[in-house]
Amino acid sequence: MVVALFMFTEIKKVYNYRHMLISMVQRELRSRYKGSFLGFLWTFVNPLLQLAVYSLVFPYVLRIEQENYPMFLFVALLPWIFFTSSVQNATTSVLNSANLVTKIYFPRIILPLSTVCTNLMNYIYSLVIVIPALLFTGVELTLNLLWFPLILFIEFLFAFGLALVFSALHVKFRDVAHIIGIIIFCWFYLTPIVFPLSIFPEEMQQYIALNPMVAIIEGFRDIFLFGQAPDFQALMYSGVVAIIALIIGFIVFKHNEKTFAEDL
Repeated sequence: MVVALFMFTEIKKVYNYRHMLISMVQRELRSRYKGSFLGFLWTFVNPLLQLAVYSLVFPYVLRIEQENYPMFLFVALLPWIFFTSSVQNATTSVLNSANLVTKIYFPRIILPLSTVCTNLMNYIYSLVIVIPALLFTGVELTLNLLWFPLILFIEFLFAFGLALVFSALHVKFRDVAHIIGIIIFCWFYLTPIVFPLSIFPEEMQQYIALNPMVAIIEGFRDIFLFGQAPDFQALMYSGVVAIIALIIGFIVFKHNEKTFAEDL
């Protein structure tokens, strides 16, 4: 009850400063590719290049026999990029905004939140090429796409929870960003993105499924590629983990926020 009240208070503060949050997201979206020749098109070029490399290499290296492998990979790769970019970029968000933190008052939680929201917008923009690509390759879209907001919301909560933890810890321990990079690298290969879950021995699959990103990635595949409802039991597990991560994130961030000015 105390934690819920505390979280509600923090959310209310963010709402009061919502214009600042929106402004930071807009500024980040504008500045991310400022001065580059392709500009905003890099939002689409980067995942397309990764898709091309993975599609050419993995089917031959891993001998994966997966129908419509490029789309099998694409619908999983984009939400993974959203998740990892959010966590990694948010980890340094407080440190990179030291001038703001030490000079003016605002809810510090806005810093990692704005980073996650920016990457969320990038992912949503990427759907502009996902939907046509699915239709072009003969995938039939169904009403199960209506489950998309639910799956995305769970992923957002999970990413935000981790972002709160790591952004707070990074202010004190500057090695955190490097450690996160290693964790993300290993995490990628423990999540069925470039291969189906069935590639693992059956006795291992139950342990791999403990990874909360498995149900999220598989959920996106279900609704986009296979035209079926997601596995709600597995998705509920990921949702519970996401909420726990969010609660821990709020507690860790608030505890460390008191010394941000000193540590920066």
